[in-house]
Amino acid sequence: MTTGSPDLNLETLLRIASALERLAPPARRAADLTAADAFVWHPAAADLAPVARVNRVELSLLRGVDRVRDTLAENTERFAHGLPANNVLLWGARGMGKSSLVKSVHADTNKRIAGKALPLKLIEIHREDIESLPALMAMLRQDKHRAIVFCDDLSFDGQDTSYKSLKAALDGGVEGRPDNVVFYATSNRRHLLPRDMMENERSTAINPGEAVEEKVSLSDRFGLWLGFHKCSQDEYLEMINGYVSHFGLTIAAEELRREALEWATTRGSRSGRTAWQYIQDLAGRLGQRLDG
Repeated sequence: MTTGSPDLNLETLLRIASALERLAPPARRAADLTAADAFVWHPAAADLAPVARVNRVELSLLRGVDRVRDTLAENTERFAHGLPANNVLLWGARGMGKSSLVKSVHADTNKRIAGKALPLKLIEIHREDIESLPALMAMLRQDKHRAIVFCDDLSFDGQDTSYKSLKAALDGGVEGRPDNVVFYATSNRRHLLPRDMMENERSTAINPGEAVEEKVSLSDRFGLWLGFHKCSQDEYLEMINGYVSHFGLTIAAEELRREALEWATTRGSRSGRTAWQYIQDLAGRLGQRLDG
């Protein structure tokens, strides 16, 4: 058996090594949480993209949710100061300000802890990326900042098994959940899974009770359940009046009441979202901007 020139063999090996380097994924960069107070997680690149301006409203403008607002604010401030805090599930009626409350409480907490603790970070993870949550937790574990990982409109359907990744991340596995991370999620469902999905598990499983229990137990990973319910007419009008006062919109009180109620009636619902949509329409007709 003959062998080639040692120089030729070395050259071949170097070409193979170079090709493998090009195929290998780029080295994971350490998270730079000093770039902003809010980020969006992109799992494909293992990257936290800073958000220069967060889409949120002033905490004082969120009306009709006083109890849940105070509970969430207290939990968040304790966490920001390094004290024990719970994962939070905000569930209930659509359009009642669940995601708005998370973003507003984050901003308000940073104002109150300024000079006393490091700024609290808000990191949004999209529902379809929930399987990458353990990787995000691992990245944040070594950082000195404390972070809220936030998933808006979290729910699971059909044969989706990614809820198991969420359960593992919230429990933390062998290492435990990072001390500097809490998970906040919003959902229209208290148990995050549709009733027919749980009933299907009951009808097909060898042990129906255990199958359903595994799925229902997901929401048990959240220490705080904050419920949001449809608002009354008075609460809806209070939201409208709060926005009008805050933005300095000029309109007669009786005309405002009549228009606001008609707006809600034509949409078949009263909620914070409906109130905001009316305010945008009103400001547009008045030729006024909604700055701030």
